[in-house]
Amino acid sequence: MVSPRAAVSALPAYRPGRNPADLAREIGVPRAVKLASNEVAFPPLPAVVQAISQVAGETNRYPDNGAGVLTGALATRYGVAPEQVATGCGAVTLLQQITQAYVEPGAGLAYAWRSFEMYPLLAQVAGARAVQVPLVPGAGGGPADTHDLDGLLAALDDDTRVVLVCNPNNPTGTAVRRAQLEAFLDAVPPSTLVVLDEAYREFVTDPDVPDGTELMRGRPHVAVLRTFSKAWGLAGLRVGYLLAEDPAVAEAVRKTHVPFSVSMVAQAAAVAALASEDEVRARVDEVTAERARLTAALRDRGQPVADSQANFVWLPLGERTAEVAAALESRAVITRPFAGEGLRVTVGTPEEDDAFLAAFDEVAAVAAARG
Repeated sequence: MVSPRAAVSALPAYRPGRNPADLAREIGVPRAVKLASNEVAFPPLPAVVQAISQVAGETNRYPDNGAGVLTGALATRYGVAPEQVATGCGAVTLLQQITQAYVEPGAGLAYAWRSFEMYPLLAQVAGARAVQVPLVPGAGGGPADTHDLDGLLAALDDDTRVVLVCNPNNPTGTAVRRAQLEAFLDAVPPSTLVVLDEAYREFVTDPDVPDGTELMRGRPHVAVLRTFSKAWGLAGLRVGYLLAEDPAVAEAVRKTHVPFSVSMVAQAAAVAALASEDEVRARVDEVTAERARLTAALRDRGQPVADSQANFVWLPLGERTAEVAAALESRAVITRPFAGEGLRVTVGTPEEDDAFLAAFDEVAAVAAARG
């Protein structure tokens, strides 16, 4: 019998957000609300739809393997050379490429925990040593939800090749501030690559949360990871990119690129999205305004919701998490539970969020009646 590697056999399956149409059919309702995958609720930008239609007739040909037009547009947007840019099939694929490029079996891959759930899987597949540093309570106290940069720095050793800093952090939505992050970056040894995973950067409203593309300047061991899946609305097309101060970092990541993995349609859509930045910013403003309303509504209900800098909020429900998530699903609302820890709720439309709040109130009332 042919068997996969032991590390692969031991991998848990990735759990995507549940399909709302499937849930609606299962429980017999016309529609279910999905607030599980941090997608934006807006339809694709008009320019994106137009770009897709223009290239649809060319998809019998391979895409540009180097994504030259997209790379050039990103370089112009961020004021870097094209050699400092690497594109990939979503940010998560770029994370895999980074791991392949820099982390040998047995070497260290460091990150906070809880954070993006792919981090430990990347370490496991690479045969790397996962260095997990627990989150700590934020400035206001309460449940652990914030990066412990001092603890992360203390956990590094000579064999730590890559450090991943998810800022804002997924799934807690919290973010580290400029002074702490600058001090951390300057203290990390130059032989260790720091990747600032900024999938949710566009939703940041706190001026003290730094833009990683500014902090990487003059720091050759720092790279920034971004995606078109969230604010830019291209989750279904899978486009991510890495910006590196040292072009050699981007070159190493490009070497582990799977050929033609960023499709022709995805490249055209991403270029069109970049050209529509004003529209994207207007949409982001709507999301952050709705985030503030949802946060206030949950706090009014006694929930200790931290200030989120992403397009989701975090409910630290602890041992009640799985039970609450299941009860919400039975009321046609899909969220993202992290068993024993908390519930991540994507900021949806006002109507979707009102449906979530109504379902949450029903669940709370049933729990109160049970005593």
